[in-house]
Amino acid sequence: MAVMTEAKTDQEIQRNVLDELKWDARVQPNEIGVAVKDGIVTLTGWVDGYTKKWAAEEAAHRVKGVRAVANDIEVRIPTMAERTDADIAGAVTRAIEWDAMVPTDKVKVTVSKGWVTLEGAVEWQFEKEAAERAARRITGVRGVTNLIRVQPSIPSPTDIKQRIEAALLRDAETDAQRIQVEVNGSTVTLRGTVRSYAEKQEAARVAWSAPGVKAVENHIQVAP
Repeated sequence: MAVMTEAKTDQEIQRNVLDELKWDARVQPNEIGVAVKDGIVTLTGWVDGYTKKWAAEEAAHRVKGVRAVANDIEVRIPTMAERTDADIAGAVTRAIEWDAMVPTDKVKVTVSKGWVTLEGAVEWQFEKEAAERAARRITGVRGVTNLIRVQPSIPSPTDIKQRIEAALLRDAETDAQRIQVEVNGSTVTLRGTVRSYAEKQEAARVAWSAPGVKAVENHIQVAP
């Protein structure tokens, strides 16, 4: 039997967003105004750092019934915390370099009037997100535009084969000596004989985990 859920009114959503802002220790709720129309939340006011603006937006998105968030919060950097664009660019660049999740020399940083623009190309979405998080935390930043592209590299068949074979050797559930790996383009073919169906399935899982693989043909035989 389907359970009907009552739609929240704009007033309820507004109250819940305000409560969520109070709950989030990163935000001072008295700095932020909240208006709601048709489930769309508009945040106004001003804060002293971009991290607070971002945290307020995240808090609003967490509330049930919110369809979208318009973040009109203004970032006003205190005089003592103001930095030149060159200083901010240097700090953001160092923060990205120190972040183990972001590949070095893959991201270009541009700063204009405190607004940071990130460009470049990385292989994974989490690397793009990590670069933006690093930039948001820097004192003096008024906003971040993330134009980094996610472009996965296409490994060669030899590279795919080597990665799968190395992964099979590491895997405690497979006997790599009994499994042969063949790669044609982006298709992997597994052959050999293993002791259980579970081991056969694990070998296929390992093959699918290799970057660049689009198909796996599992011809491994099971012989207990």
